[in-house]
Amino acid sequence: MSVKLGINPIGWTNDCLRWLGDLVPLETCLAEAREAGFSGVELGRKFPRAAGELRPLLERHGLALVAGWYSATLLERTAQEEIAALQGHLRLHAELGAKVLVVAETTGEIINRVDRPASARPRIEGREAWRRFGEKLTALAEATLEQGVRLAYHHHMGTVVETRDDIARLLEGTGPALGLLLDTGHLVFAGGDPAALAREHAERIVHVHCKDVRRYALAACRRRDASFSEAVLLGVFTAPGDGLVDFPAVLAALSAARYRGWLVHEAEQDPRQAPPGIYAELGCSYLRQLCAGAGLRVEG
Repeated sequence: MSVKLGINPIGWTNDCLRWLGDLVPLETCLAEAREAGFSGVELGRKFPRAAGELRPLLERHGLALVAGWYSATLLERTAQEEIAALQGHLRLHAELGAKVLVVAETTGEIINRVDRPASARPRIEGREAWRRFGEKLTALAEATLEQGVRLAYHHHMGTVVETRDDIARLLEGTGPALGLLLDTGHLVFAGGDPAALAREHAERIVHVHCKDVRRYALAACRRRDASFSEAVLLGVFTAPGDGLVDFPAVLAALSAARYRGWLVHEAEQDPRQAPPGIYAELGCSYLRQLCAGAGLRVEG
């Protein structure tokens, strides 16, 4: 069994707090990501969105395109409208060989609102609403799969799918075309157990974000009901191996399920306080060590 190690650029330039890391050049991010030992990178807000521009940039740094985030609003529009809106992003993935596209429902989300407490996040109320949502998501996932790209649903703080119960409802109401992105940090923040989720829904997991959580910061954020973005500024997230997430148990569960996708280092921090290149090296080294222990061969 083999996996690949990638990284999300949000340690260098944040996508939610759009001023955070704004002065860090994209070239610095890509060079440090490759130097740290990663073979792929996810999209960030500074990346070109035309294949003709992005391909040579990534090739120059020896990096593959892993995946990219898409903000869906299926609670407000039809599956057909969402499929049409997604086409440009989907083509970029297909042209650059990315097999997974990250999606999250963002209607009413409070991800970018520093002033909105975590408890104010939107919710889907009632079985019928969940059913309609699941049908639309399934149609969207089936449409992308026909073009060779698998949708990976990202449970995310501040959105309608955040907790373990939300994830269970999501998977129950959607077809097998929709994959699940397991994000260790977001699930721990929401009170869940990533290893247990990996064991319970192994057949749906197609992408993994390896985000760690600082215990002291998590306790403080929960006590003050901090928003997602405020929690980032307070240092709740860090590189894999630097927090409380039980990564050995997570990788053991993924290995048992014969997972063969990307493991993506993800740690949105203030680059002025947490040098992203250094944290990338720490996270990559830790993930390689864990993969060896779990019987997972790292490609690249």
